[in-house]
Amino acid sequence: MTRDRGIPNRRNRKSPSRSSPPIEKSSAQAVKDRPQPEEKSDRMANLLDRFHKARKWLFSDWRALIALSLAVTGSATALSLAFLFKLPAVPNCPSIFWPLASASLRLHCAEIAAGKRTTRDLLEAIELVKTLPPDHPLYDEAKRLIELWAQEILDLGEEAFQAGNLDEAINTANKVPKVGSAHGQVEDRIKRWRSIWSSAESLYRKAEDALRKENWRLALTEAGRLLSIDNKFWQTTKYQELSTKITATREDITKIAKAKNLIESGGLQNLAEAIKLVSAINNQSYVYQRGQEVLADAGKKMLDLAEAALDRRDLTTALDVIKQIPAAANLQKEVEDFEVLANAMGRVWNGAPEDYDAAIAQAQKVGSDRPFHNKAQQLIARWRTEKGEMAQLDRARQLAQSNRPEDLQAAIDAASQVSDANPKAKEAQQIVDKITADIQNREDRPLIDQAEQIANRGDANSLQQAIDLLNRISSRRALGGEAVDKRRQYASQLQSIRDRERALNQPSPSPDPTVQNRIQEAASAEQILQDAKNIANGGTVDSVAEAIRKADGVALSSPMRQEAQSLMDQWSQQLLQTAMSQASADPGRAIAIAQQVPMGTNAYDQAQSLIQLWQQGLRR
Repeated sequence: MTRDRGIPNRRNRKSPSRSSPPIEKSSAQAVKDRPQPEEKSDRMANLLDRFHKARKWLFSDWRALIALSLAVTGSATALSLAFLFKLPAVPNCPSIFWPLASASLRLHCAEIAAGKRTTRDLLEAIELVKTLPPDHPLYDEAKRLIELWAQEILDLGEEAFQAGNLDEAINTANKVPKVGSAHGQVEDRIKRWRSIWSSAESLYRKAEDALRKENWRLALTEAGRLLSIDNKFWQTTKYQELSTKITATREDITKIAKAKNLIESGGLQNLAEAIKLVSAINNQSYVYQRGQEVLADAGKKMLDLAEAALDRRDLTTALDVIKQIPAAANLQKEVEDFEVLANAMGRVWNGAPEDYDAAIAQAQKVGSDRPFHNKAQQLIARWRTEKGEMAQLDRARQLAQSNRPEDLQAAIDAASQVSDANPKAKEAQQIVDKITADIQNREDRPLIDQAEQIANRGDANSLQQAIDLLNRISSRRALGGEAVDKRRQYASQLQSIRDRERALNQPSPSPDPTVQNRIQEAASAEQILQDAKNIANGGTVDSVAEAIRKADGVALSSPMRQEAQSLMDQWSQQLLQTAMSQASADPGRAIAIAQQVPMGTNAYDQAQSLIQLWQQGLRR
């Protein structure tokens, strides 16, 4: 109840009334504003009054009449001229039904088509008018136009030819209709075009061939002849194109020449510069193939430098060099094989048996289809041999420690089996030289001592005996130098004794006996050498051996002794070579020949060593 008391009764509440405009008042105002009939009448009267005044002025003023008449006359004149000069409508030629078209319309449409100046439109124009009969009034005009248009088609072919489109020109010329004089020119025109084109192509090919042969001057001459060709395309476009090629090729030829000079000069830096020059030649160049050949040559030279570094046992330099060989040299497989074998050779230089095994295994990776396969096989065979030789060298080292003659000789035999190509060949030779020197000292020292004891007697016979003993010692043996010195000493003493004896035996003064003796000895020596040469010309082993013995008859003090010794060395080498050639087939015969090599010649020591080897082979 309390809540209801505070809220007013909404149902009983009345909304305040809104004020609305008085309708009657608005309607009355609208009626009041509407124009009344009297006002309309006043306006109409006003307009009529103005019209009457204007008409009165127009007909009463002569100037107005003149202006009106001029306006009417001008309008009529303009309208007449418009009708007079109005062009007829252009016919729609593509939509015309030609069987019913008039000749004038055909001629008109044909001229429109021909004005486009294309082969197709010109042919269409000719087709439109060529059907006119000879008795038609427009026949002569049509005939003239057909002749003109046919010639124009041929001219279009000429334009295509001059623009460099021979096939298009020929096709255009072949479309010239068989009417009028133009068709008679077609065959000759095509022949002319083909002849000109063939001549131009021939000149162009000659220029290209000259460029391929690096003769840019001849190419320039042939290019100049294009200017006399009766064709604008060849005179301009093709000439400029060929001139550009000649310029580029000339630059490439210069690069190749510089590269070749650098290659001939040698050296890693020059080869690298040569490769850089040739690599810049474009593959479209006429001398590109020649450049590739020079590039390959430079690559091979670099490969040679790498091999030379390996020969010096400079593995680092060798590998650095081959890394600079470009791929364009087309030596990728060679470079890969070289690197494999170079690393293998580096292992071999250590000399240990396991290094040889590792090197052989690495070299075996070079397959039969690789460029260095043969070399790899050669190295494998050599390393296997060297590995066996290293075992012999170890045995020689051990035997060389002994003082027993048989052990020393066995050491020499073992060390002698080490080939010169073996990395340890120098050490093996040192062992042989040392043992040989020791043996020769033991063999030759007693002879020198004995000769010295005999020579101390001082008489001529003793001195000659001492000289004979010393002649048994070769100058190449360990004590050969000492033997030569003593032999000269004893020969000088002997000569002095003989000179004194000759002087005592002369009863009266005579020419200087020394001079006479020297003259006689020289003549005798010359005769001896001449006889020896004649004997050696026999060519047999016995004749050569006899010639050596004959030449040895020249006195040691003779000026001709040096020549005699040279001949003896030469013939002894000849005997040794003959013996070596017989060794494989007949070792006994080889030994017999080698035994004829006398002591004191440069082949004696080698002959003695070979005799021992061959004798050992016979014992086995």
